[in-house]
Amino acid sequence: MKIEAYSFGWMIIDGKKYTSDLLIYPDGRVEDAWYRKRGHELSTDDISALIQAGPEIIIAGTGASGLMKPEKDLEKRLFQKGIGFISLPSHEAVKCYNQWSLEKPVGACFHLTC
Repeated sequence: MKIEAYSFGWMIIDGKKYTSDLLIYPDGRVEDAWYRKRGHELSTDDISALIQAGPEIIIAGTGASGLMKPEKDLEKRLFQKGIGFISLPSHEAVKCYNQWSLEKPVGACFHLTC
């Protein structure tokens, strides 16, 4: 699986265009129309299905301007479960996802707009 392109409001993954926030599971499934309970705050609850899928790393694309912020203790909670966490603006997170997904089971969540 490869993220081929990203721009404000859309992403192309393996030839398919997505126009809503999404989750990418370690097995390659993509769940679009993903949303967070508290808007621009990313919580453990928002990615619980992704956590249960067993990735070694979760990469969070925080939007074009990085406005989606992980809750304060999210990285610590994931670390306690043996999951690494990387949070970057979505343009940078795409590169990171494409690199890490070649080496390890990776999960990702992407905010595609702001």
